[in-house]
Amino acid sequence: MTLKLHCFGESGHSYKAALALEMGGFDWEPVFIDFFNGETRGEAYRRDVNEMGEAPVLVDCDVRLSQSAVIQGYLVEKGSPFGGRDAAEAREILRWQFWDNHKLSSQAGMLRFLMNFLPEEKRPAEAIEFTKGRLKAAYQVLDAHLSSHDWIVGDAVTNADLTCCGYLYYPEPFGFDRADWTNIDAWLTRLSEQPRWQSPYDLMPRAWPAAGKE
Repeated sequence: MTLKLHCFGESGHSYKAALALEMGGFDWEPVFIDFFNGETRGEAYRRDVNEMGEAPVLVDCDVRLSQSAVIQGYLVEKGSPFGGRDAAEAREILRWQFWDNHKLSSQAGMLRFLMNFLPEEKRPAEAIEFTKGRLKAAYQVLDAHLSSHDWIVGDAVTNADLTCCGYLYYPEPFGFDRADWTNIDAWLTRLSEQPRWQSPYDLMPRAWPAAGKE
Protein backbone atom coordinates (compact mmCIF):
# COMPACT_ATOMS: atom_id res chain seq x y z
CA MET A 1 0.00 0.00 0.00
CA THR A 2 1.19 3.51 -0.81
CA LEU A 3 1.93 5.47 2.36
CA LYS A 4 0.07 8.76 2.60
CA LEU A 5 1.47 11.87 4.23
CA HIS A 6 -0.97 14.64 5.09
CA CYS A 7 1.23 17.70 4.64
CA PHE A 8 1.74 21.04 2.93
CA GLY A 9 4.83 22.55 1.36
CA GLU A 10 5.29 25.44 3.74
CA SER A 11 5.56 23.13 6.76
CA GLY A 12 9.11 22.35 7.79
CA HIS A 13 7.84 19.67 10.15
CA SER A 14 6.09 18.03 7.19
CA TYR A 15 9.29 18.32 5.19
CA LYS A 16 11.19 16.24 7.77
CA ALA A 17 8.76 13.36 7.25
CA ALA A 18 8.50 13.81 3.48
CA LEU A 19 12.28 13.83 3.10
CA ALA A 20 12.59 10.66 5.21
CA LEU A 21 10.00 8.98 3.00
CA GLU A 22 11.55 10.10 -0.29
CA MET A 23 15.21 9.53 0.59
CA GLY A 24 14.30 6.26 2.28
CA GLY A 25 12.87 4.99 -1.00
CA PHE A 26 9.31 4.46 0.23
CA ASP A 27 6.23 4.35 -1.99
CA TRP A 28 4.35 7.40 -0.73
CA GLU A 29 2.21 10.31 -1.80
CA PRO A 30 1.38 13.68 -0.26
CA VAL A 31 -2.18 14.50 0.77
CA PHE A 32 -2.59 18.27 0.67
CA ILE A 33 -3.58 20.11 3.85
CA ASP A 34 -5.22 23.49 3.23
CA PHE A 35 -3.54 24.91 6.31
CA PHE A 36 -3.91 28.62 5.62
CA ASN A 37 -7.66 28.26 5.21
CA GLY A 38 -7.93 26.55 8.57
CA GLU A 39 -8.26 22.88 7.63
CA THR A 40 -6.30 21.61 10.64
CA ARG A 41 -8.60 23.58 12.96
CA GLY A 42 -11.74 22.09 11.45
CA GLU A 43 -13.94 19.42 13.01
CA ALA A 44 -13.50 17.03 10.07
CA TYR A 45 -9.70 17.12 10.22
CA ARG A 46 -9.62 16.58 13.98
CA ARG A 47 -12.13 13.77 13.71
CA ASP A 48 -10.79 12.00 10.62
CA VAL A 49 -7.08 12.85 10.44
CA ASN A 50 -5.58 13.99 13.74
CA GLU A 51 -7.34 14.95 16.96
CA MET A 52 -4.55 17.38 17.87
CA GLY A 53 -4.85 19.31 14.62
CA GLU A 54 -1.25 18.56 13.72
CA ALA A 55 0.73 18.30 10.50
CA PRO A 56 2.22 16.09 9.23
CA VAL A 57 0.21 12.90 9.65
CA LEU A 58 1.36 9.58 8.17
CA VAL A 59 -1.23 6.97 7.24
CA ASP A 60 -0.18 3.37 6.65
CA CYS A 61 -3.26 1.11 6.54
CA ASP A 62 -4.52 1.15 10.15
CA VAL A 63 -1.49 3.04 11.46
CA ARG A 64 -1.93 6.80 11.78
CA LEU A 65 0.92 8.85 13.25
CA SER A 66 1.68 12.51 13.85
CA GLN A 67 4.90 14.20 15.00
CA SER A 68 7.76 14.06 12.51
CA ALA A 69 10.18 12.30 14.88
CA VAL A 70 7.63 9.56 15.57
CA ILE A 71 7.02 9.18 11.83
CA GLN A 72 10.75 8.94 11.17
CA GLY A 73 11.05 6.30 13.89
CA TYR A 74 8.21 4.30 12.38
CA LEU A 75 9.92 4.40 8.99
CA VAL A 76 13.04 2.94 10.62
CA GLU A 77 10.86 0.05 11.79
CA LYS A 78 9.82 -0.39 8.14
CA GLY A 79 13.40 -0.44 6.86
CA SER A 80 14.54 3.17 6.61
CA PRO A 81 18.38 3.41 6.67
CA PHE A 82 18.38 6.58 8.76
CA GLY A 83 17.99 5.17 12.27
CA GLY A 84 21.67 4.82 13.15
CA ARG A 85 23.97 1.81 13.25
CA ASP A 86 23.38 0.80 16.86
CA ALA A 87 21.51 1.70 20.03
CA ALA A 88 24.00 4.42 20.96
CA GLU A 89 23.53 6.20 17.62
CA ALA A 90 19.76 5.78 17.88
CA ARG A 91 19.80 7.55 21.26
CA GLU A 92 21.97 10.33 19.89
CA ILE A 93 19.63 10.79 16.95
CA LEU A 94 16.71 11.08 19.37
CA ARG A 95 18.64 13.64 21.41
CA TRP A 96 19.10 15.83 18.35
CA GLN A 97 15.46 15.38 17.36
CA PHE A 98 14.37 16.66 20.76
CA TRP A 99 16.89 19.49 20.59
CA ASP A 100 15.67 20.53 17.16
CA ASN A 101 12.02 20.50 18.18
CA HIS A 102 12.68 22.61 21.27
CA LYS A 103 15.45 24.93 20.11
CA LEU A 104 15.51 25.13 16.31
CA SER A 105 12.46 24.12 14.29
CA SER A 106 9.88 25.39 16.78
CA GLN A 107 11.49 28.83 16.74
CA ALA A 108 12.21 28.89 13.00
CA GLY A 109 8.69 27.85 12.10
CA MET A 110 7.11 30.53 14.23
CA LEU A 111 9.51 33.23 13.06
CA ARG A 112 9.06 32.35 9.41
CA PHE A 113 5.30 32.51 9.86
CA LEU A 114 5.45 35.89 11.58
CA MET A 115 7.79 37.36 8.96
CA ASN A 116 6.14 36.01 5.82
CA PHE A 117 2.60 34.74 6.28
CA LEU A 118 1.07 37.46 8.43
CA PRO A 119 0.01 40.79 6.89
CA GLU A 120 2.89 43.20 7.26
CA GLU A 121 0.96 45.51 9.57
CA LYS A 122 0.34 42.63 12.01
CA ARG A 123 3.92 41.45 12.31
CA PRO A 124 5.14 41.87 15.93
CA ALA A 125 8.55 43.51 15.62
CA GLU A 126 9.68 42.87 19.20
CA ALA A 127 8.71 39.20 19.11
CA ILE A 128 10.47 38.81 15.78
CA GLU A 129 13.72 40.26 17.09
CA PHE A 130 13.54 38.21 20.29
CA THR A 131 13.03 34.98 18.32
CA LYS A 132 15.90 35.85 15.98
CA GLY A 133 18.14 35.98 19.04
CA ARG A 134 16.99 32.56 20.24
CA LEU A 135 17.56 31.12 16.78
CA LYS A 136 21.04 32.61 16.56
CA ALA A 137 21.98 30.66 19.68
CA ALA A 138 20.67 27.46 18.09
CA TYR A 139 22.57 28.10 14.86
CA GLN A 140 25.73 28.57 16.90
CA VAL A 141 25.27 25.16 18.53
CA LEU A 142 24.63 23.40 15.24
CA ASP A 143 27.42 25.18 13.38
CA ALA A 144 29.95 24.35 16.11
CA HIS A 145 28.94 20.69 16.07
CA LEU A 146 29.27 20.52 12.31
CA SER A 147 32.76 22.03 12.42
CA SER A 148 34.04 18.54 13.28
CA HIS A 149 31.28 16.34 11.82
CA ASP A 150 30.16 15.76 8.24
CA TRP A 151 26.84 14.46 9.59
CA ILE A 152 25.16 15.20 12.89
CA VAL A 153 25.34 11.61 14.16
CA GLY A 154 27.82 9.00 12.97
CA ASP A 155 29.39 8.91 9.55
CA ALA A 156 26.29 8.86 7.35
CA VAL A 157 22.96 10.63 6.92
CA THR A 158 20.50 9.88 9.73
CA ASN A 159 17.17 11.17 10.93
CA ALA A 160 19.10 13.75 12.96
CA ASP A 161 20.11 15.43 9.69
CA LEU A 162 16.65 15.06 8.16
CA THR A 163 15.20 16.68 11.28
CA CYS A 164 17.56 19.58 11.84
CA CYS A 165 17.43 20.68 8.20
CA GLY A 166 13.63 20.95 8.33
CA TYR A 167 13.39 24.72 7.90
CA LEU A 168 16.82 25.57 6.56
CA TYR A 169 16.19 25.10 2.83
CA TYR A 170 13.25 27.50 2.65
CA PRO A 171 13.80 30.63 0.54
CA GLU A 172 11.64 32.98 2.63
CA PRO A 173 13.52 35.26 5.07
CA PHE A 174 13.46 34.24 8.72
CA GLY A 175 16.79 35.42 10.09
CA PHE A 176 18.86 32.61 8.58
CA ASP A 177 21.52 33.27 5.95
CA ARG A 178 23.57 30.24 4.99
CA ALA A 179 26.53 32.47 4.20
CA ASP A 180 26.75 33.40 7.89
CA TRP A 181 27.17 29.78 9.00
CA THR A 182 29.95 28.09 7.04
CA ASN A 183 29.61 24.63 8.55
CA ILE A 184 25.82 24.55 8.33
CA ASP A 185 26.05 25.70 4.72
CA ALA A 186 28.49 22.91 3.81
CA TRP A 187 26.30 20.33 5.58
CA LEU A 188 23.16 21.49 3.76
CA THR A 189 25.05 21.21 0.48
CA ARG A 190 26.22 17.68 1.30
CA LEU A 191 22.69 16.66 2.19
CA SER A 192 21.22 18.14 -0.96
CA GLU A 193 23.68 16.09 -3.01
CA GLN A 194 22.38 12.79 -1.60
CA PRO A 195 20.26 10.44 -3.75
CA ARG A 196 16.55 11.32 -3.89
CA TRP A 197 16.91 14.60 -1.99
CA GLN A 198 14.37 17.23 -3.00
CA SER A 199 13.52 20.68 -1.74
CA PRO A 200 10.33 21.12 0.31
CA TYR A 201 8.35 22.83 -2.44
CA ASP A 202 9.27 20.06 -4.87
CA LEU A 203 8.22 17.30 -2.45
CA MET A 204 4.92 18.75 -1.23
CA PRO A 205 2.09 20.91 -2.59
CA ARG A 206 2.08 24.53 -1.51
CA ALA A 207 -0.77 26.17 0.38
CA TRP A 208 0.03 29.87 0.62
CA PRO A 209 -1.95 32.01 -1.84
CA ALA A 210 1.23 33.86 -2.85
CA ALA A 211 2.99 30.59 -3.76
CA GLY A 212 5.80 31.15 -6.21
CA LYS A 213 6.10 34.87 -5.49
CA GLU A 214 9.06 35.05 -3.09
